[in-house]
Amino acid sequence: MEILVQLDQIDECARYFWRKVEGKVFAFYGKMGSGKTTFIRALCRAKGIEEQVSSPTFSLINEYTYKEEGINRRIFHIDLYRLRDEEEAIQAGVEDCLYSGDTCFVEWPDKIPSVLPQKRIDVHILPHSNYTRLLKIDFRS
Repeated sequence: MEILVQLDQIDECARYFWRKVEGKVFAFYGKMGSGKTTFIRALCRAKGIEEQVSSPTFSLINEYTYKEEGINRRIFHIDLYRLRDEEEAIQAGVEDCLYSGDTCFVEWPDKIPSVLPQKRIDVHILPHSNYTRLLKIDFRS
């Protein structure tokens, strides 16, 4: 599945994404500055998260909560950019988040190839122009 999105339509795109894509673990691939965190912010807004969503570059994991059908749900936002190896990710609790059953957004997933669940959704974000990105979505099982 591919989606071409302009920055001024990102919230609409996030709502569309949630209608079309079901999953728990989302691996976001893209170069630095491609818009991974920007799209994750929009996905969180679409779920009703009102708190500040920022990249957990130094903390590794941010946790957000929202209500869905009267039930409290969690989203883990994981940024692996600064990790040295998979063992460091495991010690930081990344594996616990990935297999918790909660929604997980993982930036720089190529740092933990053997830790990532086989069943996941890969989201490749590719610059198309200054304010437009191409999202290539691959359903892995």
